[in-house]
Amino acid sequence: MISIPIIETVVNLLTAVLTAGGLAALFGLMAVESFGIPPLPSEVILPFAGYLVFQGVYTFPEAFVAALAGGVVGAFAAYLVGRFGRKWIERSGKGSLRLDPKHLAQMDRWFARHGESTVGLARLLPIVRAYISYPAGTARMEPKRFGVFTALGAAPFTAALLYAGVVLGRNWNSVQGTFRYFDYAAVALIVVLLVYVALRWRGVVSAGFPPRLTRSSGSPRPAEDAPP
Repeated sequence: MISIPIIETVVNLLTAVLTAGGLAALFGLMAVESFGIPPLPSEVILPFAGYLVFQGVYTFPEAFVAALAGGVVGAFAAYLVGRFGRKWIERSGKGSLRLDPKHLAQMDRWFARHGESTVGLARLLPIVRAYISYPAGTARMEPKRFGVFTALGAAPFTAALLYAGVVLGRNWNSVQGTFRYFDYAAVALIVVLLVYVALRWRGVVSAGFPPRLTRSSGSPRPAEDAPP
């Protein structure tokens, strides 16, 4: 069977970038990820930074500080987008964003009472951690509190994933052999996405999750009752 080294290629590319760019590359990748820009989440970046710690490219404290600083900077960039975008949201009213003053007021009250715990805990959750900064900024959470609890919440997450990368390095030979299984999963996902796009383009299924057959492609509509 032909093996398509998708995962191994991504691994080699990422480690090459982190090796060539050093701590600045790690800082930049984490800043972009924390701002909420795909495609590489911190769950991918940090373990391979930890792998390079195992390889001696940089030390654990250096990697931790660079990754945490990049995450905080990216979070503040997203926070500022939310904060300065509030006027636009307020002007849009119930238009494109479908927000009204009542929703904004509820958000303001929530972050005034629970902003610290919300931001801190969100930094421990995949996906959510990259986007919590936007509502925090929109709710005008006090910047110093936002920064402190962003750092406090991100610190254990960052350290744990870096250490996981160190463990990954110690067991690299055994881990490397499993890449082909992830390749199969990646190929299957790509095929599913291509099929979905084709069906959407043909109008067979509607947007959203789970996808549904459109009315025109499903079973015929029942005939209307004849008039008495």
